[in-house]
Amino acid sequence: MATAATQPHADAIRGNTRFFAIMAFVISAIIVAGFSVNLAMGRSSFDVPIAYHVHAAIFMSWIGLYIAQHITASSGNWSLHAKLGKLAYLLVPLMVAAGSVIMIVVARRTGGPFFFDVNEFLISNLALVWCFGFLAFWALLRQRYTGWHRRLMLCAMAILVGPGVGRLLPLPLMIPNAWTITTAVTMIFPVIGMIADKRSLGRVHPAYWWGLGVYAGTFIASMMLAYSPLGYDLTQRVIAGTPGAERPMEAFLPPDFSM
Repeated sequence: MATAATQPHADAIRGNTRFFAIMAFVISAIIVAGFSVNLAMGRSSFDVPIAYHVHAAIFMSWIGLYIAQHITASSGNWSLHAKLGKLAYLLVPLMVAAGSVIMIVVARRTGGPFFFDVNEFLISNLALVWCFGFLAFWALLRQRYTGWHRRLMLCAMAILVGPGVGRLLPLPLMIPNAWTITTAVTMIFPVIGMIADKRSLGRVHPAYWWGLGVYAGTFIASMMLAYSPLGYDLTQRVIAGTPGAERPMEAFLPPDFSM
């Protein structure tokens, strides 16, 4: 009887499969929508260096895997779920590597989006890519503990939704706080998970406190570094002698800008 009584609570702690599947589709839809809207409005194109295409292929592969894992979990196909999960051990380091390379390429090519300071775009972005890798690997190492695994992965995915959110928000109107606002918006997703936990469990699973704490801590530390003498020096060394060095270090509105 004791075992039967505690089973529903144990199932709740492991996590609501439907909730996490919905969150996976919402996050993925925002990422795809952000890039699609930018492309449709002519703000971006496929005429870019190869590093952009490699980065896109790797990250879209990860989104596909993330969705597939929630579909297999929702259908109870745990055998396929486990087999597909092994791909994550390859994709996560590839994403960290590709993400790091693309940040440097963009900083050197354009200095990053004009509504971000170059130093925050480069240094904070790099730090958050590595933060994603840390949280994603932590989630993989906790696969046997579904409650931890799903929640840590959700926190990791919140970091990746930033580029999608940033392309949907009117960031030029949010200068000089565009980067901070974008990051803060992405943290809404773990907070939604916390609220869901509170409603179903009566408490917030510690995975959210750790995951969101690591994310927020990394962001704060990265901003402190970005705006330190060392951060400015590192940024200038990366973009020296490239087109990225020709724009102001601070966010700005181009003379011909229009929404």
